[in-house]
Amino acid sequence: MRIIVATVLLLMSTAVLADNSGERTWAGHDSVRTPTAIDVISGLYAFGRFQQGLLESADLRGNQEIKTLAISRAEDAAKRDKALKRIQQAIGAEPDVRKTSTADAALTGPDDSEGPAYVRQFYAAQVAEYEETIALLERYLRAPDNDALSAFAREQLPILRSQLRDAARTMADK
Repeated sequence: MRIIVATVLLLMSTAVLADNSGERTWAGHDSVRTPTAIDVISGLYAFGRFQQGLLESADLRGNQEIKTLAISRAEDAAKRDKALKRIQQAIGAEPDVRKTSTADAALTGPDDSEGPAYVRQFYAAQVAEYEETIALLERYLRAPDNDALSAFAREQLPILRSQLRDAARTMADK
């Protein structure tokens, strides 16, 4: 029995799997296909909508610290969206705007979820969205299909990583 399990594990660790897009990935690694420019633009727009959603939520339930941060992040999103719009127009791409913002879902809860509970939810939602957006950009940069967008992604990654570290550190302190 041990030999069979060891053989299966060995095969899984060295096998090359194919996902439904025809791209190859290795077992144990990210099996998500390499995103296209349209996927990245769509994902960044969704991240911008998330940031706007946090601002709306913070206006309703957040303290001044949260409101100030939400305003700053929403302004960052607006600047990013403006730059993305130029790239999108140059590519002639139509982003997929079906992905909905998770800000509302991440920050809805019982009416008593204000104060410290809301602050923790706010930062936890930020961390999750930053991680997802950073992972999207990193996957894209492995095999970019547009020079302008890859330059934009390389420029945005350090900013997003820094904001992620800040959000994670603040969440840990709360």
